[in-house]
Amino acid sequence: MGLHAALAVHPASGHGAAARIAGTVADRLRPCVDRLDVLVATTVEESRALMRGSHAAGLDVLIVLGGDGAAHQGVQFCAANDVALGLVPSGTGNDFARALGSPPDADAAVTALAAALRQGARRRLDLGRTGDGTWFATVLCSGFDAGVNARANRLRWPSGPHRYDVAILAELAAFRPSPLTLTADGTTLELDATLVAVGNTPFYGGGVPICPAATPDDGLFDITVIGAATRLQLLRLLPGLRSGGHVGHPAVRTLRARELTLTGPAWPAYADGEDQGHAPLAVTCVPDALTVVA
Repeated sequence: MGLHAALAVHPASGHGAAARIAGTVADRLRPCVDRLDVLVATTVEESRALMRGSHAAGLDVLIVLGGDGAAHQGVQFCAANDVALGLVPSGTGNDFARALGSPPDADAAVTALAAALRQGARRRLDLGRTGDGTWFATVLCSGFDAGVNARANRLRWPSGPHRYDVAILAELAAFRPSPLTLTADGTTLELDATLVAVGNTPFYGGGVPICPAATPDDGLFDITVIGAATRLQLLRLLPGLRSGGHVGHPAVRTLRARELTLTGPAWPAYADGEDQGHAPLAVTCVPDALTVVA
């Protein structure tokens, strides 16, 4: 039996970029596989139904054309069904594709993906899993940064990563540190904190390396905790986020763990840029939970 792939297209990704290039991407992928299903969906429910249909016909590889939200849905399906995942980034943040070393340009990404499909190149990755069974591939965040994510999702301007910069400045005016209890692999910390980021991979927010040393194949999360910080301290810390230099700041603590629980304030929580409700939270790193074409 030959290679059966599906291209999941999320038309709204990248302000319509995915819809504009879907036909070209499909044409370039067809010579690399024996069968290609094109799945165009505008809702999560519709997307999942189309994926299930392809899976029933013997799907081997799901290729997601979209941003991190689309990739997040692809991760849920692929992890649950042992189907390999490929990515063609065309969203706002593209943090999972970035962590995998995919070219940021969609055209170059398709070229790299086509080569990997022909070569049969595969890689096994860890995933995070929340208490309700949701998988995440990149970063789960709670506190200030989750508030930024929520605000950025509501903004219609500017587009791209600069939307997160605007959201950061707006969120600064409202957020306050809160008492927090964090238990990592049985060790408990009690502190006043501003944010907690649990990284399976380094990036969130359109390329911010909040957990710069995180790698998705070591069986552990990298966790970044920013303790109690004033607005002025946060403003001074923010420029270092883009370079990963924030980890040297006195208010920042880093640790590694396979299991984490977070209790305290009802902070918002986001994973892969998707809403995960509020703390308390429990997350686990699951080794080799996902196969990617890379």
